[in-house]
Amino acid sequence: MAKFQLVSTLFLLSALAGLAFASTQPRFTIQGRVYCDTCRAGFETSATEYIKGAKVKIECKRYPTGEVTYKGEAVTDDSGTYQLNIDNDHQDETCEVVLVESPVEGCNEIVVGRDRASIMITQNVGISSDTRYANSLGFYKETPLPACGELLRMFDLDD
Repeated sequence: MAKFQLVSTLFLLSALAGLAFASTQPRFTIQGRVYCDTCRAGFETSATEYIKGAKVKIECKRYPTGEVTYKGEAVTDDSGTYQLNIDNDHQDETCEVVLVESPVEGCNEIVVGRDRASIMITQNVGISSDTRYANSLGFYKETPLPACGELLRMFDLDD
């Protein structure tokens, strides 16, 4: 009986130690948006539409070897927002969120320069929150909206 109690106690202590270790591992939320550039401006405007159901992926790679250490995927909600939950600190890695696809017909051409966003996934960057916000990622609308000419003139981009 004493042997059983000793084994049970050791098992309980190791389980508690495991829980304590697991709770000290950081957990991050990566959040961003995916949009349709309805004016083909190359950036978000007041005519921008956010895309529901767009797919993004995240990859973290060890620096400088390029070895992939983490992969994940997400889909945007009704507001064009995605969230990725990532365990552990990725301090010595480069992490990027990358566009995968748009479900919107006529708005699936990737905006070069808005197709990926680098993100720091570590507690050692002076940010107290565990949420990291990625720059918005975008697709071009095949044909600009009629109101875009006036909108782009406000930016001096009416070519």
